[in-house]
Amino acid sequence: MAKTKRRSVLKLAGGAAAASMGGMAAILATGRMPAFAQQRTVHWLKWVDFVPATDALLKKEMMPEAEKALGIKINLETVNGNDLQPRITAGIQSGAGADLIMSFNSYTHLYANSVVDVSEIAEEVGKREGGIFPYAKAICSNGKMYMGMPWAVIGGMIAYRKSWFEEVGVTAFPDTWEGYRDAAKKLKAKGRPFGQTLGHTFGDAPGFTYPYLWSWGGKEIDAGGKVVINSKETVESVKFMQALWKEGMDEGGLAWDDTNNNRAFLSQTISATLNGASIYIETLRKPDQYKTEKGLPMNKDILHAPLPKGPAGQFGFHLLQSNMLMKYSKNQDASKAFLKWIHAEANYRKFFESQKGFATPCTAKWETDKLWDVDPVMAPFKVAARLGQAIGNAGPPDAKAQEVLSKYIVTDMYAKAVQGMPAEEAVKWAEAELKKVYVSS
Repeated sequence: MAKTKRRSVLKLAGGAAAASMGGMAAILATGRMPAFAQQRTVHWLKWVDFVPATDALLKKEMMPEAEKALGIKINLETVNGNDLQPRITAGIQSGAGADLIMSFNSYTHLYANSVVDVSEIAEEVGKREGGIFPYAKAICSNGKMYMGMPWAVIGGMIAYRKSWFEEVGVTAFPDTWEGYRDAAKKLKAKGRPFGQTLGHTFGDAPGFTYPYLWSWGGKEIDAGGKVVINSKETVESVKFMQALWKEGMDEGGLAWDDTNNNRAFLSQTISATLNGASIYIETLRKPDQYKTEKGLPMNKDILHAPLPKGPAGQFGFHLLQSNMLMKYSKNQDASKAFLKWIHAEANYRKFFESQKGFATPCTAKWETDKLWDVDPVMAPFKVAARLGQAIGNAGPPDAKAQEVLSKYIVTDMYAKAVQGMPAEEAVKWAEAELKKVYVSS
């Protein structure tokens, strides 16, 4: 038995040595996979998608396909979007966490020193797919490196009930704030207010307040970095918001997160709300569950429109998602391989088609895809990635701009005002908070 054990040990040792010296042929000769390959796992942390079919696709089909193709284990974890930034911070502080983490907006700039450069992958995809849109490039690249791999833009449009608007004499969605306020006032009088959050939530709140501010001519800073929010234009925007909120909005929206307005719209307590396409897609998915008060499918009564224009123009601020490869990751090569795999056209297309237009790709190729011809109701979303305006206007969407966004300073300026703070005081408060970021830091 001693001889048998010794021979077995020598055989295994010889196999290991052959594997280390002889490459794949030697590995196959031993009949065993190498230990390092068995241990490679990529942990991808992303939001819980507002299109449930996509997370189901990723978990049940695409991750197993990636594992088979790459020979690595993919641990896909989904969390509420508001929980991503705390997880990023915790991972950086502890030096351990998910390898790939979904980033919203300029988290990329905020955590630039803690992520791996993915320029090679981004540039390869951009070259293949007609170029990365400037909005995505500004968010994901600082000119020296890509801090995040551009994933998608979640376009924000007003979803509204066509028949309810027609009942109050509004046959097309208003394209000015004055028209918006008038329609909201009429519909609230019938118990069907507009719904909008002014809470600390990642998507719908800044997606409304930033473009609203810009459309009046208000800005956080000028091109030189000077805080200029305390202007006549900003004060006028705040005063208008105070009246609009009282006359036409569901005032409970102050406490909403990014799911409350979806539920309010689907339960028919609001007539319009800024949102991604998830409300409409949900009514398509469950036509028997979501019906109008007349018993007809609700999806036949929903249209989309961009936010109205103001004195300074019409703007949009759409949630940009990228995936950051964390510097603390011990699986960087495997993570890069996974990013390349999921951004291959055939694989990314599965994600794109499952979204039905809720997510707009960051490269030009997809804007002319046949998917946009399938449903005219979704057509307004196809230009979101091309027309998005980045935070920090008129400065860069850098770490300071992201800090302002993360602290909800612009949103809180309007929230304080609709709760009773005089417009001028709310703007002065915002000015002081912005200076703490842009001047003190």
